[in-house]
Amino acid sequence: MTASPPASIDPSTRRVSIDVRNPAFYADPLATYARLHAQCPAFFWEEQQKWYFAGYDQVNGLLRDRRFGRQILHVATREELGLPQPKPHLEDFDRIEAHSLLELEPPAHTRLRTLVNRAFVSRQIEQLKPEIAALCHSIIDGFEGDGEVELLKTYAEIIPVTVIARMLGVPVEMAPQLLDWSHRMVRMYMFNPTRETELDANRAAVEFGTCLKGLIDGKRAHPADDLLTHMIAAGKDGEHLSDDELVSTAVLLLNAGHEATVHQLGNAVRILLETATPAEIAFSDDLAVTRTVEECMRCAAPLHVFQRYALTDVELEDGIVLKKGDMIGLLLAAANIDPKKFPDPLAFRPDRNDGTHLSFGAGLHFCIGAPLARLELKLSLPILFERLPGLRLKSEPQVKDSYHFHGLERLDLAW
Repeated sequence: MTASPPASIDPSTRRVSIDVRNPAFYADPLATYARLHAQCPAFFWEEQQKWYFAGYDQVNGLLRDRRFGRQILHVATREELGLPQPKPHLEDFDRIEAHSLLELEPPAHTRLRTLVNRAFVSRQIEQLKPEIAALCHSIIDGFEGDGEVELLKTYAEIIPVTVIARMLGVPVEMAPQLLDWSHRMVRMYMFNPTRETELDANRAAVEFGTCLKGLIDGKRAHPADDLLTHMIAAGKDGEHLSDDELVSTAVLLLNAGHEATVHQLGNAVRILLETATPAEIAFSDDLAVTRTVEECMRCAAPLHVFQRYALTDVELEDGIVLKKGDMIGLLLAAANIDPKKFPDPLAFRPDRNDGTHLSFGAGLHFCIGAPLARLELKLSLPILFERLPGLRLKSEPQVKDSYHFHGLERLDLAW
């Protein structure tokens, strides 16, 4: 019995049906994206009832287009737009999201990002290089003699959560609890989460928020040289972050600071091994490392879609008409394999130099943690392959049944 096709595409009407729970789709979404590029890179996704965009120029342009934003209720009411009221059982989750950098628009976004940004500029992040490298080596020391490892939980999860916890000044021994809260909260970014998922995410938000408020009170009483203390003290024109803003920002940095990087590291190791890319070529010098990491992020991105609201009535060049309050989807991972931008886009070429991928987004909401994510990958990948010569896949990697983050369930390796 043959599996059903992951997508039905009608280029004449630009109507597309994609079942995100079909393993043929979520195991290899790039194959479907390639079909979309060939037939209709701008399309109406029937199951989501929204317009989606896959072309590089269009996604890049719309991410920067100020007619679109992450919020809508700053320019219109729920009643005006016909939006449902907030769900009471998500009150605590929504409270954290309300002050998230990911969800804000100027001027609130500008103020908050300015207060946080100083810690994430490249020159600050570069200072973490010895610490991250030492962490990578110490983790590998623990399993090098075993001859095999499940890489995600043993290496890929530990590096980013440890680094961001240390940066914030959160006790590193809390890492397992931070991971649990994070996993439960980010399930809300899936398409159509269940009520059970919503209730669990709300409980995680309560627990996470309570913990962070306690840590913030402690930092106020006993300031330290860490990001949480700096955020408490940070001020511009006499303004400071409120407690709710501090909690939301810390949650975002802890969640985003490791969730995507875990999947990106696993995806990168998988593609390097599956394509039999020699480590001595991929990591031969600093330029090779940089290009290899960027190519891994281009064709094995963990985050596939961002959404935006139309802040006004908009007519796009290709005849798509949007009303104020309509939501659109921007397929970052599809834009990364647009053949108009990247020749032979499905081929993994570690020496590729065809321009910038969109895995970190673009414009106002470009990922604030991009310098940190890049540094973690540029250190953790070469160190892994250098320390474990003969590294190979022990079994076929299983992709997570999840479209919001494209990653693996586990990654079993041997050497």
